[in-house]
Order: sequence, then C-alpha cells, then structure tokens
Amino acid sequence: MQAFPQKQIRAHYDARTLRVYQAYSDAIADSALAHGTFVSPPFKLERMTWIKPSFLWMMYRAGWGLKDSGQKRILALDISHEGFAWALANSCPSHPEPGQGKEEWERIKNASPVRIQWDPERNLHLEPLPHRAIQIGLGPEASRRYVEQWIQGITEVTDLAHDIHALVQAGELEEARRRLPEEREYIP
Repeated sequence: MQAFPQKQIRAHYDARTLRVYQAYSDAIADSALAHGTFVSPPFKLERMTWIKPSFLWMMYRAGWGLKDSGQKRILALDISHEGFAWALANSCPSHPEPGQGKEEWERIKNASPVRIQWDPERNLHLEPLPHRAIQIGLGPEASRRYVEQWIQGITEVTDLAHDIHALVQAGELEEARRRLPEEREYIP
C-alpha cells in the first residue's frame, strides 16, 4: 500500500469541482436530489454540517449506508474549488493545537465559521490507517454559502457503497478497489 503524508487532502476532483460526501435520511436526501441543493426544511442551516472528501471515511461514518441512524443515503456533492478554498481559509482546528491556550483557541473558534478535523483514514475493511483524512465542519454562515453558492451537483452513491461493501464481504478486494472513486492529492 502506498504511504501518504500524515495529513494530506485527498479527493476526487476535476478542473471545476471537488467532491465531498455526506450521509442523510431519506427526507433530506430526496429533497436535495430534487432541488440540486439542500433546502430548509428538512435541512437545517443553523446546524454544523460536516463534509468529507474521503469516500472510505464516509463509508466508515455511515457504515456503508447500512446504519439505521438517519445516515443511510450517501450523497456525493461536487462543490466549487472557490468554495472549498473559502472553507479552508476561514477555518480553525476543532480542538486546540498543542501548546495553545484554551482562551486563545475559544477566541479563534468563535470567530471561525468552519472547523477542521483530521481523523484516521480508513481501508476497505474500514480499519484505521496511519494517515489522516480531513473533515470540514460548516457552521451556519459557511452552510449558507455551501447551499446557495458552492454546490454544483449532487449524485446519490448509496448503491455504489452497497456494491463495494458486498465485494469486500465476498473477499473481492481488487474489484472493490477498482470501484472506489479516484482520490488524489489536492492542493488548494
């Protein structure tokens, strides 16, 4: 397996957009697919929403879309590079950096509409890997931009998730890997 830096943004992207993933209930997924973006209700703009460029991290979080926890529908959202750059430029870590005082971090956090969190990337068995995958938490201001400006397209990938999961369960790992979305280093 290829070695990656501890923290590296890896994503499926083209010249216009970068793909992120989210998992939702039927009501939110159906509404988003019908409108080409999230609408309120059922989507709640005032809540933090987490976007993930890593397909396998999303599979870990949503249990391949098989959890009965309101996360059974997996959506692939193609967002503008400008929106992704704005999110990164207006972010702070979700936890204080080593040596950073709690008050300083609270001040920065309260002024930042976006949170960044690095969690262990996952393999096909959803086991943790030594390198990290980025998650980006969008607060209300960022969520509004996401919904109104950044989203360029939405595709449901629940069936793909189920197909890859079935291949993993059958021990057909090479075919499962072949079906994964191509994710490569992304430099904002």
